[in-house]
Amino acid sequence: MTTVVVQTSQKSGWNTELCDCCQDMNSCCYGFWCFPCFTCTTTGEFGESTCLPLVDMFGPGIMAAFGVPLCAPPVSLGMRVAVRYKYNIRGSICNDIMVTCCCVWCSWCQMSREIKARKQSPTVVTTQPVIQTIPMATTTHIISTQ
Repeated sequence: MTTVVVQTSQKSGWNTELCDCCQDMNSCCYGFWCFPCFTCTTTGEFGESTCLPLVDMFGPGIMAAFGVPLCAPPVSLGMRVAVRYKYNIRGSICNDIMVTCCCVWCSWCQMSREIKARKQSPTVVTTQPVIQTIPMATTTHIISTQ
């Protein structure tokens, strides 16, 4: 008889809250002063194409030209969902839509902090006994011949 054990990991929350900019001031300033570059950098750190966020900037204008209004930025929403899925973070698509529609800058900063926190690999320290070699005492015999 074979027993199969399925282990599911618990979903966790985000490491930082949406408006915790003080946790990583460099990223928040980068996102505030050069948002397009920041989104491209964050997407690259996540492992996706760095040009992907440009769709959010040019896409709404193109879609509006064809009469299709966009409410939520598609790449920002997709990235938020992908980050939640990859790192097993609690949440819902409705919450993701609200966050990306209402505060896209804070959303990208939160995703950047999460990606950085999850990428940090734990440091494993192993200690092993130090073995010192002690030279053996040797006896020197001097034999003199006359």
